[in-house]
Amino acid sequence: MNYIIKDINLANEGRKRIEWAKNNMPVLSLIREEFEREKPLKGIKIAACLHVTVETANLMLTLKSGGAEIRLAGSNPLSTQDDVAAALVEEGIEVFAIRGEDQETYYKCISNILDIRPNIVLDDGADTIAVIHSRRKELIPEIYGGCEETTTGVIRLKSLEKDGILNFPIIAVNDAKTKNMFDNRYGTGQSSLHGVMNATNFLFAGKNVVVVGYGWCGRGVASRARGLGSSVIVVEVDPIKALEAVMDGFRVMPMMDAARIGDLFITATGDISVIRGEHFDVMKDGAILSNTGHFNVEINIEDLENMATEIKDAKENVKEYLMKDGRRLYLLAEGRLVNLSCAYGHPSEVMDMSFADQALCVRYIAENRERLVNKVYSAPSEIDERVARLKLDAMNIKIEKLTDEQKNYLMSWTIGT
Repeated sequence: MNYIIKDINLANEGRKRIEWAKNNMPVLSLIREEFEREKPLKGIKIAACLHVTVETANLMLTLKSGGAEIRLAGSNPLSTQDDVAAALVEEGIEVFAIRGEDQETYYKCISNILDIRPNIVLDDGADTIAVIHSRRKELIPEIYGGCEETTTGVIRLKSLEKDGILNFPIIAVNDAKTKNMFDNRYGTGQSSLHGVMNATNFLFAGKNVVVVGYGWCGRGVASRARGLGSSVIVVEVDPIKALEAVMDGFRVMPMMDAARIGDLFITATGDISVIRGEHFDVMKDGAILSNTGHFNVEINIEDLENMATEIKDAKENVKEYLMKDGRRLYLLAEGRLVNLSCAYGHPSEVMDMSFADQALCVRYIAENRERLVNKVYSAPSEIDERVARLKLDAMNIKIEKLTDEQKNYLMSWTIGT
């Protein structure tokens, strides 16, 4: 069995944490039982590049229950939980991920999972799919399709499709409402603030918190920061999202204006250099910089390093940059995902839906591969609705049903009754 992990002796602790998470993932557990009975993935090889967390572990075990052969790599150098990686290896899943791995090791691990010659690819950020399209094209004929679960990754893959060079179908799991409306908003909102507090013990009450980007992730961060007593400022380029932020009760302004007054900055855009040199130049002493977008490009670290006269580790996951005028700026987790680098990531309850979507989309690809074409598909609506209903059932919540009269009324084009 092949694997690259930190220490197999960590497996026992990882196993306990995986089981604890499973207790809070009832929807995925139901799907796992279904997969165990029906074996819909028998003979299928899966290469997954995801955050190696307890929630991901339960997804991997669900796919394995369905008959799949799996290799897993970490999708971010600081999000791997080494005890989880060890526990999965003991469960027969080949894992290639070490927390803190360098760039070379990161891509070596991706190469290792691709050596399985996958039929289905699961990606978080689209790095693996990009590697296949650039360096491992010989694998393409054997690939039925892939799933992408991040906003950043979907943007990259739609670009491949637009250029006419996407070589196998992709399901944008991120587009599922039971994923982005809950995982992105409630998961990112809570876990990002948890990461900041873990790293700094930051008091949110009374502080100016600048949220850069007002998509589902930004909405969640802004809402949770306000709930802790912060004065929240939103920076946004989309006029509709900016207007929504105003109507939600937040201050909206350009980055340069926000940079002058912010105590804490959290980026959530999926774009590059949204905080850069001219913004660092006007920030107050002690300002904290963090990112909850997938890649560590949203804060221009090169600008920060070039402007600093001294750089040092203030504490774990906190780097201090001393500016020429004596101001100190603090960067969390090397500009990487603060919620996974400095905390445990999203709560299991919300990942329950996201990974239920993921598991069912993998089955959908396996069963419908002959009719799928090389494009980016939204997650099928029937999967979305099924996951929502299963989640409500697990929460013991009942909803109203339409009467036959109401159904007929909604389908009628006539006026009146």
